[in-house]
Amino acid sequence: VRNMPDNEYNLILRAGFVVDLAMPKVAPKAADANYGFEEEQAELERPLVETTITRKFRDVAFARQIQMAYDKKCAMTGLRIINGGGRAEAQAAHIKPVADNGSDSVRNGLSLSSTLHWMFDRGLVSIDDDFRLLKAKGAVPVEVERLLNPSGYLTVPEDFRLQPHKRFLQYHREHKFKG
Repeated sequence: VRNMPDNEYNLILRAGFVVDLAMPKVAPKAADANYGFEEEQAELERPLVETTITRKFRDVAFARQIQMAYDKKCAMTGLRIINGGGRAEAQAAHIKPVADNGSDSVRNGLSLSSTLHWMFDRGLVSIDDDFRLLKAKGAVPVEVERLLNPSGYLTVPEDFRLQPHKRFLQYHREHKFKG
């Protein structure tokens, strides 16, 4: 990543808005349901681009362990949503992030729906040492609050060896939580 001078940015921006690709200003009539398909469609062959990235290793076994420990349910909502292919909507979330050298221990993990995973990673929700749900003031929409466990507590595995460790919860509250 490098800083880009304004003139370069403006050139790229202008190139992105080529007139040839613009949609017509007048919407086609309902009778023209096939608008844009009468002419032969050109095949588009996209170029292959080779990229190399460097990122911290993430163990797939961590995700499987979390899914099993939480029975594929979101720990904050209690919802168990499985798609048509049998895949759970809840994701394995690190309490102390991998980026901050968080471990792949099941005790550093939670099963969270994608929305709550996103909110947890950004510090909008957290958990106290007694597994009570914490919300950053004014940051959690009412619609999301209605989804949270009515008890106000995280649903955790019965086996204490699979429950979130207080050290990781404390790390999240002190370094991520915006409450």
